[in-house]
Amino acid sequence: MVPTVKAATISNVTFVRPAKFYFSGYSNIPHITYFLIFMCFVYIMTVVGNVFLMSVIYLVRTLHTPKYMIVFNLALADLCGSSASIPKVLDAFLFDRSEIVYEDCLSSMFFFYFFTDVQSWILVIMAYDRFIAICFPLRYHSIVTKPAIAAMLLLVWVVLMSISACIVGLFDRHSFCGSLVIQYFMCGMGSMFDLACGDTSLISNIAFVSFVLNPILPPILIALTYICIAIALSRVASPKERLKAAKTCTSHLILVAVYFIPLWYINLAYWDDRDADIILKILPDIPPLLNPILYSLKTQEVLNCIKRLCNNMLSNITMSKKVFTAMLTNWKLLK
Repeated sequence: MVPTVKAATISNVTFVRPAKFYFSGYSNIPHITYFLIFMCFVYIMTVVGNVFLMSVIYLVRTLHTPKYMIVFNLALADLCGSSASIPKVLDAFLFDRSEIVYEDCLSSMFFFYFFTDVQSWILVIMAYDRFIAICFPLRYHSIVTKPAIAAMLLLVWVVLMSISACIVGLFDRHSFCGSLVIQYFMCGMGSMFDLACGDTSLISNIAFVSFVLNPILPPILIALTYICIAIALSRVASPKERLKAAKTCTSHLILVAVYFIPLWYINLAYWDDRDADIILKILPDIPPLLNPILYSLKTQEVLNCIKRLCNNMLSNITMSKKVFTAMLTNWKLLK
């Protein structure tokens, strides 16, 4: 099939746009069956885990706190990010679709970078929550309030959505008059940048800003907060109190590690073999799978809420059975 190119004219400027792009990362992949099975497992467990965690936080009033507002938003970003990427990959492999429509390519790029950036900055807000809790424990409830956290989360979603939309909008204002083959599994900024024609300096500058905002600045801010936390803990006299305070950071530190290490791996490492391409595709989908586990199975507060929720559901079911049995008995007596 011969790739087709269409032209769009805006304000007397002609943009050459292809009807489709073609991925080269789907061919001749070894052990493809295992890859598909693993991706299906990751996606199903990501959806189940994050929906379950969000449901528990929504249904249990004791979890309607600033901390779990942050956790809820992280679970939502994980769910949306995985849903924006994994189904497309599975569809391409299962039905041998190695092409993507131009508009879908830009949409895919927008959602991937948007939700990835949101996840990064929600981890920063989590670090801020731990920083205030340990360094200013007496003022925690007056500083970390629901309106303050809601404003921070809203700012993250709106600003990062604007930046991602700006990047995609700039790509939409460029021509693609050369190769239409993307050397990867998805429409990434780097691969699209290589295919764009004309002056791409503005996109390059925006891409650099985006790179600083996502893989670089958030871990630096998180590291600074934990340096302050370490200093605060060093001033605590009792080792037992230090250990107790440090344990409250365990889940967040694991989240930071499983999120940013793969992200740095993707951005800084160079690979030229196909097996590495598969690794690069799998790694970003692991954190959304682990996040609900870390904030449910490893958190006693959430586990207790899950137990109470299950007990309430069982009590309601038992009560409903008793009511139904009584109604059935009364109906038989009347009959």
